[in-house]
Amino acid sequence: MPGGRLTQQERQQVALGLADGLAYAEIARRLDRPTSTITREVMRNGGPTAYRADLAHRATERRAHRRRQTVPQGAEAPPQPHGRDAEAVREYEETFTTVIMASGMSRMMSRVLACLCISDAGSLTAAELVQRLQVSPASVSKAIAFLESQGLVRRERDERRRERYIVDDDIWYQSMMASARSTAQLVETTREGVRVLGPGTPAATRLENIARFLDFVSESIARAAEQARDILHVKPEPASGQPARTASGDEAVEAARTSGGEPSESDGEG
Repeated sequence: MPGGRLTQQERQQVALGLADGLAYAEIARRLDRPTSTITREVMRNGGPTAYRADLAHRATERRAHRRRQTVPQGAEAPPQPHGRDAEAVREYEETFTTVIMASGMSRMMSRVLACLCISDAGSLTAAELVQRLQVSPASVSKAIAFLESQGLVRRERDERRRERYIVDDDIWYQSMMASARSTAQLVETTREGVRVLGPGTPAATRLENIARFLDFVSESIARAAEQARDILHVKPEPASGQPARTASGDEAVEAARTSGGEPSESDGEG
């Protein structure tokens, strides 16, 4: 399977594949490239509906030029812990960032969140983020403020009184619950529109259908988040020295079903 950046000809094939409605995996198979390479290429260059091969090629050249300017002559990438391949980690971080961007988050916020998620500690200081991402402190501060407002990052001070930004398992739970609350507020506002527009009118009926759909989704999100936090919680290291494990998705669904939607005694938090 070839490595390196996509060529201009390959980008044209990507554009043709998207126009034909092919999935990323199929385009990748035809080009003998990893699916993640095609996903990253499309998402960082306008998405499947706005991707243009020539524009993507020029944008990639500009990014490569900027990267060469920011890296001093003779500088090498810092060694990776656990024997990781530094280039593979960088490629993965870009892929993770573009997937987060696909959810609607801006590039800088996505870069900061991805950087925090793939760090072993799950926490970094502002200075560490600036160094890793090669961006200004103001950019990091703005990104952190947004992520914190969405419940995706929390702050705490370490032993040196430095402020650290943290992502952990509970952060994702809190973010899902914040999403559920936001959706519930939208339901309430939509139902107010039913009263204002007059029950039974076409517009009010449309709003009522929206409210019913979102109400169901909001309750489902909250219920699923509660169950997932309990059932998918990583168990502590057993006394026998066996590795800790997490329930698989199928096991979690079965556990929720057999327990009537509540975790069993053996599935409680460790």
